[in-house]
Order: sequence, then C-alpha cells, then structure tokens
Amino acid sequence: MDKKIIKDILQDQTEEKKRIQENESIIDRDQLKYWKKSVNTDLVTVTMGSRRAGKTVFTHLLLKGKDHAFVNFDDERLAFADKDDLNNILEALYEIYGDFKYLLLDEVQNITGWELFVNRLQRSGIKVFVTGSNANLLSRELSTYLTGRFIKIEIFPFSFREFLLYNGITEYKTTTKSKALLKKNLEDYIKIGGFPEVVKAPEVRTMYLTSLYSSIISRDIMGRHYIKFLKTFKEMSSTIISNFALSLTFNKLKNVHGFKSIHTAKNYVEYLTDAYLIFLVEKYSPKPKEITNSPKKVYVVDTGLINSISISSTENKGRLMENIVFIELLRKKGIDTSIEIFYWRDYQDHEVDFVIRKGKKVDELIQVTFVYGKNEIAHRELNSLVNASNKLKCNKLTVITWDYDDVDMIKGKKVKFISLYKWLLNIK
Repeated sequence: MDKKIIKDILQDQTEEKKRIQENESIIDRDQLKYWKKSVNTDLVTVTMGSRRAGKTVFTHLLLKGKDHAFVNFDDERLAFADKDDLNNILEALYEIYGDFKYLLLDEVQNITGWELFVNRLQRSGIKVFVTGSNANLLSRELSTYLTGRFIKIEIFPFSFREFLLYNGITEYKTTTKSKALLKKNLEDYIKIGGFPEVVKAPEVRTMYLTSLYSSIISRDIMGRHYIKFLKTFKEMSSTIISNFALSLTFNKLKNVHGFKSIHTAKNYVEYLTDAYLIFLVEKYSPKPKEITNSPKKVYVVDTGLINSISISSTENKGRLMENIVFIELLRKKGIDTSIEIFYWRDYQDHEVDFVIRKGKKVDELIQVTFVYGKNEIAHRELNSLVNASNKLKCNKLTVITWDYDDVDMIKGKKVKFISLYKWLLNIK
C-alpha cells in the first residue's frame, strides 16, 4: 500500500479514538479495575472476545491517561494490507503520534505475520495491546512467538450489573419496588442480551443481532476457514444455537447433517467456539477418557443472540437462565484462573448443571431452575444435587431460582436457594 494512503487512514482513525475517549455514555466494565495493573507490565496485553462485545472500547479505557497510538485493522481500507505494510504503518504512526510508548492494534489477526511484528515491537520496548475475535488463532500464534510473555483478557457482552449501570441503576435496595424493578430489568436483559449497541438501542435488537451473527459467520469463520459445505455449516450453527444449554455429540451432528466424517463436525464446532459464538462444557469425571467420550453441553455468548437466531418456536426461561449463569461463571473464571467449569451426570441421568472445581477440589455445585417457590422445584433436581454432593464430596450446594431465597436442609445437606438477580449482583 502507498505510504501516504496508509497515513491518511491512520489519521482518520485518530478521530475514532477521540470519539471513544470523549464519549460520556461509555461505562467502566466490571473487569477494568482488575486489569488496570497490566498496563504497566512489560507483557503484551491481548483482549479477546466476540465481535462487537466491546473489546476495543475496553482496551482504550485500559489505556486512559496514556498517549497511545492506535490502528484499527478492521477498517475496510486496510483490507489489502499485508505484513510488508507493517513497517510503513509503524512509520506513519510515529509521524502522527510522535515517540509513543503504548500501541493498540485492533483486530490485528487480519494481517498475516502480525505475531512477528508484535514480538518485534515488544522487544523494542513498546507496550503493545492487541484485540482479536479468534481465540484459537490468537492463542496459538502468541504462544508460539511470545512464549508466555502476554496477558490474556476475555471480554463478553455486558453483564447484568453493567446492563443496569448503563441504564443508570447503581443501587440495589431491598424495598419491594426496588426488587421488582431489578427483576423487570433482568427480564429485559434476558430478552435483548448485553451487546453494547443493543443495550444502547433495544429497538434495533433483532436486526442488529441478525446482522452481527451473519458477519461473524461470514467474516470470522467462513472468511478464515475452508468450509466445503457452506449451507450445511449454517444449518448446523443455527441448530446448535437453538439447542443451547443441552447436550451435544459430534457423532449426532455428523449423522443429522450428513457429514462424511466426525472430524468435520468437530472442526465446524471448533470454528464456532474460536469465534466466541458458543462454548462447550465437559462432563466432570476423574477419568480423562470418560470426559473425552461424554457429550458436551453447549452455551451461547448472549441470550439476545439466542432469541434473535434460534429456530425454536418456544421460549425456555430455565435454559436462558442457565445460559446467563454460565457466561457469568466465565467472567469469574477470567479473574480467577483456578476455576474450572463442568457439568455432572451419573448413569441414571441425574444431572447437576455446573460443577465448579478449584485446583483439584470440587468447590461448588450449582443447579439453575425457573421457579418462584421451593414447592415448584422438581425433586429430581434436588436429588441430583444431593447425589453429586455425596459422590464428589462437595457440601457447597446452590440452587439459583427466579424468585426464591432460603437456606434449607435437603437429606442432611445444607442447600442455598438464591434468586438469579441476587446471584448476578452478589446481593446477600
């Protein structure tokens, strides 16, 4: 690319940076305070997550107060840039920003050879911040060329707390009115999800999320992988999203969609997980072979996306609650890397939604159910919780409900029942 064209593009992008820095409607994300410490390390900071979840804004906020340089490689004018243009880009940045010490490279995985460029910048003393929408690509290349010299941050759509903050709700009172308003907001949050643009303008939810989904499928997956059966891949993706919070097996996907090989099904699902569209949870077992051979449970990055894309004709509040709980657990895992998330099922099909392991010890068992009172909770769910408690030697038992709070003894086990909004907001 011509040097002057590159400089003109990067000069235009300074306005994008300025708009973000001066936008008073932008909120501080929950993780921001925790990750501020990464700014002053010598490590490359990598912010990953699904497209439009807020990675770029989050990273700009991390760098607030630092006079940092910025390149957005998702700019269509840089679509034909390659590794030979990177030095020209660096030269243009120095001409625009002067002798900068911090550099944000947005969606840098679009450029072949980016990892060597980042490695060189890091060794020259520049503090590099990278964002990207492909988990496997970023992790694989960074692990190869930076050998541990990086910090990984995962950003998801707004949490419920962030959703409330954006809408001006910062106090969680215990009055009847306050509790009712929190539950009403939770219903809205489940319906529209947490993608920032949707929270900002809920009326465009379906159109925006449908377009976003198509963009992820076409640009972040099909644009990067050789997919032979495009129509079948799209059908499979839609089917998986519609079956969120349910079990998935690669063999069933192969048979349903007519793949010739189970490896094709595995690869296609991996593409969806790499793009942060879906997440797979494995069955808890002390036997590695059983973990590998057991069905996975699938969750989706955002309930608003589920509601817009799912081909299912009925809404399942319990599964939507379960999906929200899982994504919140992922946020906690981002801060506490000792956390591992599984589900549990025995040979009699007793199931517990989430097994939380810390280190080698099972720390907590969680069931999620859409009920308003204890009498509505299925005995099978409580029996499964108690059975898992005995087998896994874990006595921290939690049932997340829609609107029931209590502590009770179930077959000699203390079980905490807590409403979803309280659990999400950490209200005691």
